[in-house]
Amino acid sequence: MSTTAYEQLSTAVATGPLSGYTVLDLTRALAGPHAGMMMGDLGARVIKVETPEAGDDTRSWGPPFVGPEDNPQATYFLSCNRNKESIALDLKSEDGKDTLTRLIERSDVMMENFRTGVLERLGFGVERLHELNPRLVILSITGFGHDGPESHRSGYDQILQGEAGLMSLTGSGPDDPQRVGVPIADLLSGMYGAYGALAALLEREHTGRGQVVRTSLLASIVGVHAFQGTRATVAGQVPRAQGNHHPSIAPYGLFKCRDGKVQISVGSQKLWAAFAEAFGLDAVRPEYVSNAERVENHALLLSEIEEAFAGFDPENLLEKLNAAGIPAGKVRTLDEVYEWEQVKSQGLIVDVEHPVLGRISLPGPPLRFFDPATAAEMTRTVHSAPPLLDADGASIRSWLDAEAKVAS
Repeated sequence: MSTTAYEQLSTAVATGPLSGYTVLDLTRALAGPHAGMMMGDLGARVIKVETPEAGDDTRSWGPPFVGPEDNPQATYFLSCNRNKESIALDLKSEDGKDTLTRLIERSDVMMENFRTGVLERLGFGVERLHELNPRLVILSITGFGHDGPESHRSGYDQILQGEAGLMSLTGSGPDDPQRVGVPIADLLSGMYGAYGALAALLEREHTGRGQVVRTSLLASIVGVHAFQGTRATVAGQVPRAQGNHHPSIAPYGLFKCRDGKVQISVGSQKLWAAFAEAFGLDAVRPEYVSNAERVENHALLLSEIEEAFAGFDPENLLEKLNAAGIPAGKVRTLDEVYEWEQVKSQGLIVDVEHPVLGRISLPGPPLRFFDPATAAEMTRTVHSAPPLLDADGASIRSWLDAEAKVAS
């Protein structure tokens, strides 16, 4: 029997809290694939089902594309599909449905982000899925939710950033709504989805049955409104964008200095006293005596701080801020981030061997795991590159055949 990419890695990857679990990933674009990648980062075997010929939508999302002209690879696809195998299935064909059925029977989690009703029309509604595998956890991600008056709408990240209020909070001011610089609705719904699937797996240990977990891009954005949400629901305010300064804490934000800008966060009275002493400000001036007054008189405070900062370049200013114990930082470009030794030290860059591109570096997983008895790190350290379309189709089918023989 030919070996899968997962089996080739299994001897090197003996760690990860989801080692031994199989995730069937029927999703495309970003929200679902990000959830699947998170599960793979945790050690699960993730089998990605794609449409024949074209594959996941993100295989064509670019530029940038990299690699040879006759086989270009979209960096978008590379961002959300590491640690997966790929099998191409036509789910309208009998062979595709039969293979999917066998995969469902052998999976712990199935992820899908079809529009509501599509799986039912294909013959794989929830009732049928649990007939095939009562222990199956089903993660379903939609744009606006599975029910309600607008559940039928297609959901794309920027549309939901606007519809769910995030863009009204982001930008230089109330008349300048801006999207977040990454597809945050997709990413958050993927995170919430993975979190929900893990909870359902834990619950399955008690009941022996899988649950249906549902989330949406709409829910993911509303779920992170945080203090802006309670400003609206409790205080009756309508929060609006106000640039790079915090609406409820001052001083907290991006400030000009000589030849650049720095960020500071003065989140307590103790920090305010230290900051004011370091830069010659009157800490007990009536306009600044408490955080509420500083927020109310933010324009005056901003001008005084930037006047005090005018004699410092960013590096010298950061040194002074750090010496005073003030949380501070600069705004890095992404190339600077990936060259930063602190980022490298946290395993946030991983190297993989891609069959077309060779050795490439990818942004790495954000979680690390340690054995409390030995302090040994248990984080997955060997990763596989995002797969080519149907790269593992033959080996996955061989595995299914072998599993069927064992079962019989």
